[in-house]
Amino acid sequence: MNTSRPQDPTPDPAALRNEATSSPLGFLAFGLGSGLSPKAPGTAGTAVGVLLAFPLAGIPLWAGLMFVALVFLAGIPICDRASKRLGVHDHGGIVWDEFVGIWLVLVLVPFDWVWWLAAFVAFRVFDIGKPWPIDWLDRRVSGGFGIMLDDLIAAVYALAVLWLGGWLVGGLAG
Repeated sequence: MNTSRPQDPTPDPAALRNEATSSPLGFLAFGLGSGLSPKAPGTAGTAVGVLLAFPLAGIPLWAGLMFVALVFLAGIPICDRASKRLGVHDHGGIVWDEFVGIWLVLVLVPFDWVWWLAAFVAFRVFDIGKPWPIDWLDRRVSGGFGIMLDDLIAAVYALAVLWLGGWLVGGLAG
């Protein structure tokens, strides 16, 4: 959950449920409902994203990257709409960006449970921790693009750590 914008109001649970269930775009923004988790909605959304990523393991790399690019672009208006309707920039329940971030990581690591578990952990560490420039951008880039961008960078950081770890232990080939 984004804690860098304390002035944002917190919508009541009924407003969150309404946004997540009243339209297809809200349902997508809330990660098929996973963003309604009362505890750690970003982690819940990432876990659902991992489960939804299994079909990506069977497609060529170029197709996986094209898919991620398309869902990233689709996520800009999806997240922007939900954010505006809730009156909160990057509310923790908006988890489409977590889906896209974890999908980028999973497309670029071997299809192996150890790699996917490490991908999940690395992505969550960077998405929650928001090291520079993620936090800086999160505070300065608004709207749907800003919501999507911080998770894209968290994914890139996670990939860098995973690739470095794979190179160090000689296991990137899977």
